[in-house]
Amino acid sequence: MKGRVITMGETAQGAFVTALICDGRVEDIEVHPKGNANPMPAIGQVCYATITRILPNGRGAFCDLASGLGGFLRDSRDLRQGTRLPVQIASLPEVGKALPVRRNPLIKGPRVILTPAAPGINASRKLTDPEEKDRLTNAVAKALRAWESKTPASAELGAIIRTSAEGVAADRITAEVCTLLAAYRSIEMGEEQPRTTWFTKPGLLSSDIVVEWLSETPDAILLDPSGASIAVAGLREHGPLNLWGDAVLADRIETDPNPLDTASVLACLDALQTHDVALATGSMIVEPTRALVAVDVNTGADFSAAAGLKANLSAARELPRQLRLRGLGGQIVVDFAPMPKKDRRTLEEALRKAFRADPVETSLVGWTTLGHYELQRRRERRPLHEVL
Repeated sequence: MKGRVITMGETAQGAFVTALICDGRVEDIEVHPKGNANPMPAIGQVCYATITRILPNGRGAFCDLASGLGGFLRDSRDLRQGTRLPVQIASLPEVGKALPVRRNPLIKGPRVILTPAAPGINASRKLTDPEEKDRLTNAVAKALRAWESKTPASAELGAIIRTSAEGVAADRITAEVCTLLAAYRSIEMGEEQPRTTWFTKPGLLSSDIVVEWLSETPDAILLDPSGASIAVAGLREHGPLNLWGDAVLADRIETDPNPLDTASVLACLDALQTHDVALATGSMIVEPTRALVAVDVNTGADFSAAAGLKANLSAARELPRQLRLRGLGGQIVVDFAPMPKKDRRTLEEALRKAFRADPVETSLVGWTTLGHYELQRRRERRPLHEVL
């Protein structure tokens, strides 16, 4: 299966899976288990929170969230106990801790981010062509003006145009903004509802993880016949297709009775349920513990002088993908295979290059006294071993 493909479907156990496949290899995956009445919300989801306790000296505030969850808000300016306000999940917590949330939710699309608390339209600094900036700004402004009558006059709506919008047709940008505005409108209306639950963006592909996949238009969207019919039917308010209002994606839909099997997603899920990872040279073990994620790199049957460096370079290139697929974050400690200290710079450069292309924010901390390498990675999804 060549090119960039997004697929989704259900496993035999009833879990709902969405995956990104690039040239036949699964690059990212999102799994929602069946029968979870109170699932952990995902990054980017919004709900109304009630402030329950404010820490002294503006060090933050604790709040009650939807579904009985607790949250922690770092920005406690101008807040009082009992205040009710919309908050957004900023990252996932460590075990037993409150959900980190932020004020002023951002409603993210593949090419545009809606900023309800920051008026004005701003474009990415990487968009350097003035004419292209003006074209995209006009498309976004047109959509915002069309919705002025549907939102309160006091609403301070703004938008950020992402780099991925460059070269995209104006009607696609306008349709996307309309979809984001529909999500904002539902959040706005929820203010009057005392028992609101989690708000999500409309559309079949609505999570922030999948939004990033769509920043580059896929070559195909592989669905089973039922999923394809839902996608094509869409919602009248969001355009002809319930995929970010983007009619271009309609031409990319392909049907398959077993899309997850055809795209090798099921085989990938089976492999991810073990700690062992085969590399081009050597192997590594990725093992999550309560405190950290331990990674051990081995040379295998290669006993040459350069075996350690070769296995370590293979591990460095594969590590971001394995952490992403397994949903692992927090503190990560890598025990690389033995190699001369003079080769560390080569390995560090390979790590920087590999994580530069990874969408999950990761800090490369460096070497410990014992010769391990430490990383700190943002928690953006539930670990796969917990979901499955």
